[in-house]
Amino acid sequence: MQCFETVEQLRSYLTEARRRQQSIGLVPTMGALHEGHLSLMRTAAAENDIVVASIFVNPTQFGPQEDLATYPRNLEKDARLAAQAGVTALFHPPVEEVYRSGNATWVEVVGSLTESLCGRSRPGHFRGVTTVVSRLFNIVQPDRAYFGQKDVQQVQVLKRMTQDLFFDIQLRVVPIVRENDGLAMSSRNAYLSDTERQAALILSRSLEEAKRIVKDGERDTAAIEAAVTAFIQKEELAVIDYVELVHPDDLMRREQLEAVGLLALAVRIGKTRLIDNTFLEVPACS
Repeated sequence: MQCFETVEQLRSYLTEARRRQQSIGLVPTMGALHEGHLSLMRTAAAENDIVVASIFVNPTQFGPQEDLATYPRNLEKDARLAAQAGVTALFHPPVEEVYRSGNATWVEVVGSLTESLCGRSRPGHFRGVTTVVSRLFNIVQPDRAYFGQKDVQQVQVLKRMTQDLFFDIQLRVVPIVRENDGLAMSSRNAYLSDTERQAALILSRSLEEAKRIVKDGERDTAAIEAAVTAFIQKEELAVIDYVELVHPDDLMRREQLEAVGLLALAVRIGKTRLIDNTFLEVPACS
């Protein structure tokens, strides 16, 4: 695996790969790699000749009270894991390489995709995401880019950006990877104490409770949300940011669960904000 810190170095490497007509996959990350990231990398390695993984803690997607300064960083460990997962090129640029002096250009998706769910409590977050990902798309020009279903709102925003800006890139979405006890893997899980780690299981368990409710015949959106909210509130350490059942395409609420809905959660356990989601499907015989 080769490591690059500048756009010029990486582009030179990729120019040669294209000359050899090799396909290129991109896995954007902020580092602190875990099995969720590695599943993206392994999928990319199976589908492409070259896999570029970026490790860049993007400052523009953090709010003023968020954890930019304390976000976990361990480049040596990340590089070792990425190489084992099949990454052939690691891109680890300094901030000034991505946001050069005098930067005045932003990429922003507007409307329900960025104003709902996490967009309400994290203003500016998705503008930072779309800006940095569009830059990575332009730098790498991959055939395919890989993202995790855990960040489902981010996925929908990036799909819209890719379509609207005519990026000739296939977006691959890889299912959520969970710990054996159901907790969705996240870099922020490292912040949790043992007690908080146990309390965090309320997220995945509440999603299973929602599936049970739907299987039993409940279709009213407000009733499903209320039941899940009450379930989470049984955990004393849990503070709910949102519990919402929305349509997967536009992330807007409907009064009734249709064929399939997206149940998305954001919950604080102590100081750590965790997200999770699942698709709720109405049984075919319903």
